[in-house]
Amino acid sequence: MPEIREKKPPERGLMEKRPKADIQELEREEKAKGHFAAGFGFYKLFWIFFIGCFLGVVIETIWCLITRGHYESRTGLIYGPLNLVYGFGALALTVSLYWLRKRSEIWVLIGSAVVGSVIEYLCSYVQERLFGSVSWDYSAMPFNLHGRINLLYSLFWGILGMVWIREIYPLLCRWILKIPNKVGKPLTWVLLVFMIFNSFMSGCAVLRWVERQKDRPPAVPLGAYFDRYYPDGRMEKIYANMKFISDREA
Repeated sequence: MPEIREKKPPERGLMEKRPKADIQELEREEKAKGHFAAGFGFYKLFWIFFIGCFLGVVIETIWCLITRGHYESRTGLIYGPLNLVYGFGALALTVSLYWLRKRSEIWVLIGSAVVGSVIEYLCSYVQERLFGSVSWDYSAMPFNLHGRINLLYSLFWGILGMVWIREIYPLLCRWILKIPNKVGKPLTWVLLVFMIFNSFMSGCAVLRWVERQKDRPPAVPLGAYFDRYYPDGRMEKIYANMKFISDREA
């Protein structure tokens, strides 16, 4: 009888794509290594927030270069290429969609569209109430709500959410996993203090900018500091899309 040879499974080629590790596998690897940002806790979420603050600015800047052909600032803070809106967006998508990661794509799409739209609406509302300004206005687009959100951009949020929880979030977890424990925890607290300070100073700079629009002199020495180092011309470059309500209505 001819010898029957057991067939071996074909070896993977170098160019063949290997299956990506899912979130559960990444979390098991984090715990096995005793990583400082293992699981779904404070350290992991802070780094997602911080990376989102930075990556959002980079992506928006590149998008502006491609679509408009020129550089335009997309930062939201006066120190560094960082924007809290993108950071909170990344954080909100992660927290909300993490619990939907095992559901079908339609649930992720709907959940992301709702969460993203709520974030966008709240950011616009708070900015207008606090600073009397807006950074986007969708009033001219169909199916908009108070010019703050619209159906098309809600759909974009939904698509972004699917890509985020399936592709981007696992990738960010891989990046964070490479941060050594000896560096990770102290660096987290240093960056947290920096972000709080940066947010405080940025808010004060914008408030002083608002006061200058009303010809109000600085009431405290810090106001004079912002008048000197962050005059209107510099603020207009940092916040290129910010328009005051009076300017928009004129």
